[in-house]
Amino acid sequence: MAEVPGPALDPGKDAAPGAPVIRLENVYKNYDLGEVQVHALRSVSFSVQTGEFVAVMGASGSGKSTLMNILGCLDRPTRGSYFLDGIDVSGMSKTELAHIRNRKLGFVFQQFNLLSRTSALENVALPTVYAGLPQAERDKRAHEALERVGLSDRADHNPSQLSGGQQQRVAIARALVNRPAILLADEPTGNLDSRTSVEIMEILQSLNEEQGLTVVLVTHEPDIALYTKRMLEFRDGKLRRDAQVTGRLFARDVLPNLPTVDELDLADAVPPPEPPKPSQD
Repeated sequence: MAEVPGPALDPGKDAAPGAPVIRLENVYKNYDLGEVQVHALRSVSFSVQTGEFVAVMGASGSGKSTLMNILGCLDRPTRGSYFLDGIDVSGMSKTELAHIRNRKLGFVFQQFNLLSRTSALENVALPTVYAGLPQAERDKRAHEALERVGLSDRADHNPSQLSGGQQQRVAIARALVNRPAILLADEPTGNLDSRTSVEIMEILQSLNEEQGLTVVLVTHEPDIALYTKRMLEFRDGKLRRDAQVTGRLFARDVLPNLPTVDELDLADAVPPPEPPKPSQD
């Protein structure tokens, strides 16, 4: 089937000052599975302002993954409108969506999705290749992004030489290298231990608070959502709750109270106490 071309994309056009960076208006998403139609999203409307840090929550089948695909321009609404940084992307072609993804969005996933035989620096620089940047600018941006996540000294290491937390930092740096308007993080702490999860949330909070980056994070972990500023809760394809986070946690305050990896290893190495010997009486 021939693809219907979407509206022309103006690469220089951004949202007006004060306008939301994300705006959904009455969005529906349906999937036809044989004779059954699945209503993944039903009449979803909300907006996100520049500089917000939003958690999207919900059980399996709630619609949060479908929402993330639409926000990330990986899928289009069945009906309704989606404005990304002031641009209506609802009817764009696949080619136009790919262009805007590369320019406007950064992605972080639960699986790090790094090229195994490629250095951290080269992994981070990869999106700049698709963006058509010259080599000198690619290298400059990749080094800056790695420095931003505290891994400038691991630039030449392959993923197999990095811990899980370090690999996720590389993935975050890769998401930042094209200087996106929005960072979309899909279960970024799902494969990490407790301390490393908080370390990743510290990076995301820093990017949001110090650099004003808009972050939308999908998680099923309520304790991770407490590091964000606002929570959207989905159930049965509908937005059921939209509220500011109360009792917000700050990773920089939590980390000093968590055991380090070395302390955990030491605790594991200490043999358990022997049970008391039975009395000889």
